[in-house]
Amino acid sequence: MIKEKIVEEIKSCEKLLIGIGEEWNAKETGDIKELYEKLNRMIQGKDYFIVTTVTDGEIRKSSLDQKRIVAPCGNETWRQCSKSCTKDIWEPLEIPDDICPHCGQPLTGNTIKAEEYIEEGYLPQWNAYTYWLSATLNKKLLLLEMGVGFQTPTVIRWPFEKTASINNKAHLYRIHGSFSQLSDTVKGKADAISENSLEFFRSL
Repeated sequence: MIKEKIVEEIKSCEKLLIGIGEEWNAKETGDIKELYEKLNRMIQGKDYFIVTTVTDGEIRKSSLDQKRIVAPCGNETWRQCSKSCTKDIWEPLEIPDDICPHCGQPLTGNTIKAEEYIEEGYLPQWNAYTYWLSATLNKKLLLLEMGVGFQTPTVIRWPFEKTASINNKAHLYRIHGSFSQLSDTVKGKADAISENSLEFFRSL
C-alpha cells in the first residue's frame, strides 16, 4: 500500500522536504489545525523543511518548528501598507486601527495578492531554506508534495521536480485531487497520487 510506504519512507529518509499547496487552505477544511499537529507528530526528529504557498497563516499557529517553514506567497495575518510606502511589516494587531502610520493608507495582508507585495517578510526564511536544500544532494531525500496545483508552480511544483531529478537518492510523491501529473524529468523517481491531499493525509 502506498500510504504505508510513505510512512516508512518518512521514518527512513535522511532529509524530508514538504510542499503544502492550496488544497490546505483553512477555508476548505475545518480541521486544518489538527492536520498540522498530525504532521508535526509524524515528522518529529526528522531533518525537514516545509515550503507552503498557503497564505492563511494557520501553519504559524501550529507546533511545527517555525524555523523550518517558509511561506514565499506571504501571510494574510501579517500586515503591510496597501500602497507599499514602506517596507515595514507588522504582526497581527500591532497596528490596532489597521492604518499605515507612515502615509495613512489602509493596511492589507502581506501576500502576493497585495498591489505591491513586500517580500522582505519571507526572505530570511527563504535563505535558510536554500541553505538547507544545498545540503540535501546525495542524501536520501523524500519530497512530499501535498495539494500543490498551478496557482504558483514556480514556488514548489517545478522546483521539487528539479530537485528530485538531480538527486540520485531522491523520491517525490505528488498528491493532488486534480493536478497530480508528473513531468518526464522525474520518470522512475516520483509517484503521482490522484487524491485530495487532505483526505489522503487524514488517513495516513
